[in-house]
Amino acid sequence: MKFEKEMKLIKKGVEEIINEKALIEKLEKSAKTGKPLRIKYGIDPTGYDVHIGHLVPIRKMREFQDLGHTGVIIIGDFTAQIGDPTGKDSTRPPLTKEQVKANAEKYMEQLFTVLDREKTEIRYQTEWFGNMKMEDVLKLMGKFTLAQFMAHDTFRKRYENGLPLGMHEIMYPILQGYDSVAVEADVELGATEQKFNILAGRDMQKYYGQPQQVAILSPILMGIDGKAKMGKSLNNYIAVFDTPKDKYGKTMSIPDELIVNYFNYATKVSPDEIEEIEKQLKEDKVNPKYIKQRLAREIVKMYHGEEAALKAEEEFNLIFKKKDIPEDIPEFKLTEPMKIIDILTTGNLCKTGGEARRMVKQNAVSINNEKVKDIFMLVDEEAIIKVGKRRFLKIVK
Repeated sequence: MKFEKEMKLIKKGVEEIINEKALIEKLEKSAKTGKPLRIKYGIDPTGYDVHIGHLVPIRKMREFQDLGHTGVIIIGDFTAQIGDPTGKDSTRPPLTKEQVKANAEKYMEQLFTVLDREKTEIRYQTEWFGNMKMEDVLKLMGKFTLAQFMAHDTFRKRYENGLPLGMHEIMYPILQGYDSVAVEADVELGATEQKFNILAGRDMQKYYGQPQQVAILSPILMGIDGKAKMGKSLNNYIAVFDTPKDKYGKTMSIPDELIVNYFNYATKVSPDEIEEIEKQLKEDKVNPKYIKQRLAREIVKMYHGEEAALKAEEEFNLIFKKKDIPEDIPEFKLTEPMKIIDILTTGNLCKTGGEARRMVKQNAVSINNEKVKDIFMLVDEEAIIKVGKRRFLKIVK
């Protein structure tokens, strides 16, 4: 197959390509003409705290950049004020232009931990929507039918369940679709839940006489709890702004069945290596914990460098391995600083406050292997608490 090596890399961690033949043709044309493909990804900077699940398509963009192509980031300063209804049961509050701009700057700071700045083009929707007239908007709307939009799961379910569905939300896929025309995208990246919008871009390009973009859809990255997709509201995410220590520890907490998933979607490890890792796990040739340690190092290294990754692993091992701390210990979520004796009772390490005080006074309580001397000590960070020889509690935030 033509471009076999390139396609193997591109298909890593991808759910669907629409369509593969067209992509190979685009790669072939690019190679002949020397003109890089334009790889589009749009962001709505409604916030700026980015987690590694957000970066799944961004890592795919970097892979295209490494193959010599151009990444085009669309800052949705129009659509951010509408709110993408995809997968949502309700609308989002509008943002001001100033909020969008500030969020976009923070957002890009995090994206550039992955992207090649020299091969990244940043475009704002105001470039083409800022001076658009009403007649132009109506022409855009005329390219689609209401039946097309009501066939979309999210729109249909919102309507059937009697939930609000604003006309401005129906405009969202139309605006995103026109973005592809404006930047002459060859490929658009996105999550599987963005399929409808990305296909709208293909349709829009066809209406304007442009070659249709290829859609490359990636699955949603599961959260570290293994129960739901990664998200801030569920506190099951690894943030780009997390410290190396936190990234390493959170990665080590994922269920074993997510190891290959994370290698595919959250690392730079090659497809061939991942295939070998998957084979080792299936054949029980290696303890999953050692594979998970490699995964944690890879994730930390990507954002902070190899030295930080090795240091994070050393700190983790110091706490969890050298003191025979069990891997599966209960967790206690800390939402604000708490006294150690309150954590001991609330976390069921001690039955009463009296017992908690007594254990502290007897030097039987330690935090990260350091004895607690003060019964009024405040705990305000993630840690491992040990009471006696067998009682453990992991503090998480």
